[in-house]
Amino acid sequence: QVQLVESGGGRVQPGGSLRLSCAASGTIFVLYSMSWYRQAPGKQRELVAVHNTGGTAVPSGAVYADSVKGRFTISRDNAENTVYLQMNSLKPEDTAVYYCNAHLRGIMGVGDYWGEGTQVTVSS
Repeated sequence: QVQLVESGGGRVQPGGSLRLSCAASGTIFVLYSMSWYRQAPGKQRELVAVHNTGGTAVPSGAVYADSVKGRFTISRDNAENTVYLQMNSLKPEDTAVYYCNAHLRGIMGVGDYWGEGTQVTVSS
């Protein structure tokens, strides 16, 4: 079974920075992409950033939500199946629970796996 473990959330003042980490463990044959989503109170879960491994139909690299472009950076350590989200110039509207997602092929076939989430609070 595949597990995703997130870390790095917390409370920070507006303009501050945080770095989230998410490590995938278990039997993974192909890791197609790793992503960060967030869900604020009373709102739907939204995509923050995705890092694609790349293939015949999908180019490798990162894609960001417009709301975080220029402030957040997603990166991956492929050897460790770990994805990071560096968040700079944080705003109160970035407050949410951040979830890690991995789209992969494992023992059960192709599917999506989620972490339990980590709280990010931006407040003075």
